[in-house]
Amino acid sequence: MELNLDQIPREKTLSKKAFIRKYFKPQKPVVIEHCIEDWPAYSKWNLDYMREIAGDITVPLYDDRPVKHDEGFNEPHAKMKMRNYIDLLKKEPTKYRIFLWNILKEVPGLQKDFKYPDFGLRLMKGLPMLFFGGSNSHTFMHYDIDLANIFHFHFEGKKQCILFSQAETKFLYKIPHSLITREDIDFANPDLEKWPALKHAKGHIAQLEHGNVLYIPEGYWHHMKYISPGFSMSLRAIPRKPKNLGRAIYNIFLMRHFDNLMRRLKGQKWIDWKNERAVSRTHDFLYGR
Repeated sequence: MELNLDQIPREKTLSKKAFIRKYFKPQKPVVIEHCIEDWPAYSKWNLDYMREIAGDITVPLYDDRPVKHDEGFNEPHAKMKMRNYIDLLKKEPTKYRIFLWNILKEVPGLQKDFKYPDFGLRLMKGLPMLFFGGSNSHTFMHYDIDLANIFHFHFEGKKQCILFSQAETKFLYKIPHSLITREDIDFANPDLEKWPALKHAKGHIAQLEHGNVLYIPEGYWHHMKYISPGFSMSLRAIPRKPKNLGRAIYNIFLMRHFDNLMRRLKGQKWIDWKNERAVSRTHDFLYGR
């Protein structure tokens, strides 16, 4: 038995009016296949180009190791020169990923290669972020701390994206006081006997290739798996729904600081309790306990 996933709709092109009506207002994901072909980045951006333009920069790297009590919020697991990291990506599979790399801060010249598309949302122009990964590397299932509307532009390679709305959270084994699900769930190939609530979750799936743009509605859970080495850029707009905006403020100014405090006070016991609570709370809902 597999996850209940619908293919995300694909559009060749999409006008602002059609996007707002068909996808933004109902908060539905979509893949736009031909959106950025007039960007210089469309033809320039590949791993070799990034190695050339940013090779001397030391980049933060993340893998799929479980969260530890003595690690801060989004702390990297390793660091490496960009040229060495890209050489590694091209040489062999690696679990190391680059996560939330601000290109304006690190390589300002890259901004000349892309434009901020007009989809009717006010994009945050100071926060274009790049994400890199090697074959079969993946993120944990998570949602973003600010519950933003996200436009995810993919370059080089292939990437599989699995999405769930916040309405499905009750089936996803969410970790309390965090933005992730249980880290030992492989959403690309889940064990549904061990995680039975996942059978009831209704989600979405798409595969991205060079030049594709994925719209991720505000607050959506997402799991990204790199089928082959590649990278993407995300542009974001603040959530429009008051409830989501309130949750974003809570996450940024209260939740993450409370979680870090409890890690310092209780250590691994806090992490273990959260993992156990994710299962018990989900199964209590599933079985009506």
